[in-house]
Amino acid sequence: MTSEIHSFLNAHRDQLAEELLGWLRLPSVGGMPEHVADVNRSAHWLAGALRGIGFPTVEIWPAGDAPAVYAEWCAAPGAPTVLIYSHHDVRAAKDEQWEETAPFEPVVRDGYVYGRGASDAKGQVVAHLWGLRAHLAATGRDAPAVNVKILVEGEEETGSAHLEGLLEEHRPQADLIVFSDTLLWRRDHPAVCLSMRGTMLGELEVYGPNRDVHSGAVSGPAPNPVIELANLIAELHDDKGRVTLPGFYDAVVEPSEQTRAELAALPYSDEDWLSRSDTRSIGGEEGFTVLERLWARPSVEVLTVAAGDPVGPSRAAVPAVATASLSIRTVPDQTIPEVAEQLRRHIEATISDTFEYKLTMTVDGGQEPYRTPRDLPAVEILAAAMEDGFGVPAGRMGNAGGGPADLLVRMVGAPLLFFGTGLPEDRWHDSDERAGLDVLIAGAATMASFWERLSHSRVTSEVPDYGENGTVAGGTPRVADQP
Repeated sequence: MTSEIHSFLNAHRDQLAEELLGWLRLPSVGGMPEHVADVNRSAHWLAGALRGIGFPTVEIWPAGDAPAVYAEWCAAPGAPTVLIYSHHDVRAAKDEQWEETAPFEPVVRDGYVYGRGASDAKGQVVAHLWGLRAHLAATGRDAPAVNVKILVEGEEETGSAHLEGLLEEHRPQADLIVFSDTLLWRRDHPAVCLSMRGTMLGELEVYGPNRDVHSGAVSGPAPNPVIELANLIAELHDDKGRVTLPGFYDAVVEPSEQTRAELAALPYSDEDWLSRSDTRSIGGEEGFTVLERLWARPSVEVLTVAAGDPVGPSRAAVPAVATASLSIRTVPDQTIPEVAEQLRRHIEATISDTFEYKLTMTVDGGQEPYRTPRDLPAVEILAAAMEDGFGVPAGRMGNAGGGPADLLVRMVGAPLLFFGTGLPEDRWHDSDERAGLDVLIAGAATMASFWERLSHSRVTSEVPDYGENGTVAGGTPRVADQP
């Protein structure tokens, strides 16, 4: 049915674009009081779109100021049940930094849809909507060949504060989770994502004088928190790019030969990477390739530094406070509580006793890493569907970012597959965010094929046994060939 799927989607290319443009016009910025109404409108927009496809059950789940949308279409007795996860909230955007268009005045230009949320992650949800439409059109079915549930939350960009509570309250059951807030490698060389790093955020405040003090009066003997903060930041890495937190690498397993071979098989050059990522140069941990550093190794980044008078005329004062926000990306076998304790010990041992400080970390709200079981037969089913969708064999890759994948697995009790339509050059969280229409079409075709392929498989009933740190200790649910 591959040709029928592509014929349907190509014939409806303009409608797919118009649907996405309509949703992108709603500025559903997460975590900002002035956009609470917009996030609600975004949820209701999606609910209407799901009803329009044919979902018999569509619900708005309240979650603070950012509701989630839940839908299910379970009309295939005996077939697998799949829960699709994504999000409809977006990051804030600075209008003056956008050149192609204003962030919430989306346009189609040169084959790309420009607008905040085009790739992260409204475009990915729209690809699912059209994947289901194409699946129904190509098969002639009046309902999907598998049982489909969709959960699209409104708080992912601010840490998914209510997601665990929603899952606890509603208990959606599934045999498999498809996580759609992630990247491909390249349009001409897609890859199945097999892992996602964990994320922990921290904020470090260093205190110097009791208040901002004129430097002409105290410069020299006064404790300068900016200098001390700079020293602390510099001490986070050694001269080989390794993180210096005590015990940071104790639980880290080096990439296997299979993983290294899979990553090495992806088309890569420094020039291509620098061009697509806009990162100017390459740094990081020595002894590992760029892709291994991205997907198989942990990292510590400094996201913001603030002190003194960053805006407006300088008062020529030694600032009282200097602040840095940190982002730590973990890999499977590390846990966020352990890494948080390593950071705490490091700052405590490193900072001068001339200064006071405060370290705040998102330990409870942190997102643990997740790795899809390699022997999960659904991986190969997805790879075959991606070849149907993109027209070339799919490689293997990881995800450098973070998300609630581990939480979903623990709460739903099912294994998780990653599938998204983002690309490194889509400028997530940056100005001129975009999504390629051809990639969205290929992604929709992938899912249309996936549903039919998966309908000829079944999911066993084993549920993973999770230890205290959330890692799988026992069997893993798996998709298996039908006898």
